[in-house]
Amino acid sequence: MESSNIPTIPQHKPRLEWLDAMRGFTMILVVAYHVAQMGFLEQAKQSSSMPFLMLFRMPLFFMVSGFLAYKASLTWDLGTLGSMIGKKMRIQLIPTAVFFLLACVMLYPKFSPAVEACLQSPTKGGYWFTLVLLYMFVVYYLFCWLESLLGRRSWIPITLLFLLSLVAYETCYLPQYCWWADGFRGKLPSRWLNYSSVIQLMKFFPFFIFGNIVRRYWEKAQRVMDSAWFFPVMVMVVIFCTMDVLKWHTLRMAWANIPSTMAKFCLPCIVFMYFRHYAAYLTQCTIIGSMLQYIGRRTLDIYLLHFLFLPNLPAVGSFFQDNRHNFIMDTSLSVLIGMLVIVFCIISSNILRISPFFRKYLFGRS
Repeated sequence: MESSNIPTIPQHKPRLEWLDAMRGFTMILVVAYHVAQMGFLEQAKQSSSMPFLMLFRMPLFFMVSGFLAYKASLTWDLGTLGSMIGKKMRIQLIPTAVFFLLACVMLYPKFSPAVEACLQSPTKGGYWFTLVLLYMFVVYYLFCWLESLLGRRSWIPITLLFLLSLVAYETCYLPQYCWWADGFRGKLPSRWLNYSSVIQLMKFFPFFIFGNIVRRYWEKAQRVMDSAWFFPVMVMVVIFCTMDVLKWHTLRMAWANIPSTMAKFCLPCIVFMYFRHYAAYLTQCTIIGSMLQYIGRRTLDIYLLHFLFLPNLPAVGSFFQDNRHNFIMDTSLSVLIGMLVIVFCIISSNILRISPFFRKYLFGRS
């Protein structure tokens, strides 16, 4: 029997189920944070859970995005570059614009002032994430095209990009030197960074590139994770840096952001290691695994919709302000309400996805 007549079936790399589960976990943290911030009207300085969540929820999200952005088999030329950027613009811009305008209609008393106020803010009423993620993809795709012109793969270009992004990130927290930094008290000579949300790109791009580097050198990264010393060192660094950021405040001036930066990189690494280590419990065969993976595959839908379903419970925020240091209660209530919000988002998404038009242009699925 001749085997040459047997058709070959293209082999696809299996999805990393634990990674989808981790995306779902991260999405839950994002929604829970917004429940506390926008639904309970909690202040970060008075909340017992928000400052901790702020340290790693968005860095982790962008780290995962950078991890998934690496395509080892893709040949980068001008055609590929244009196709990839065009696809991302359709997926990111159209849904963001639609739901941003819908949120301005539904959540604010007057439409035009709401649009103007949100556009002036770098966070765009919450809808900055998809816009900034588009910026990251465009910059990264341009980098990949330029990198392909070198003719050979090297660790130097991606390392240089990471270092440059880290320098830009650090300037955002140096108000005594940079007018665009958090805490700058003078009059801003230009508001372009806020209008465009490029300031958010500067704050989070290093985590995207870090995740991409981890994926590029995944075999080596796994060996480091599995070493006897790595996890204990990460835990000790995280404890020290988190305590310094939230309580001790030992460093001042230009050095004050160092513990925060280290915590923002180390905490996502620990989450990465946790989900990878317990991958066997996070498959489609387990209840928790299948639930987290489902949420992880609907992150765009949930992010776009969840602002429309956030509760209006300022009394809860007042309670936690008067009764501080309730980390378990604060976090648990935010996560519980956040899960209910996610359920409504998924139901709404499934209804809208009945239409192929909505599925393609609202959620980027053909």
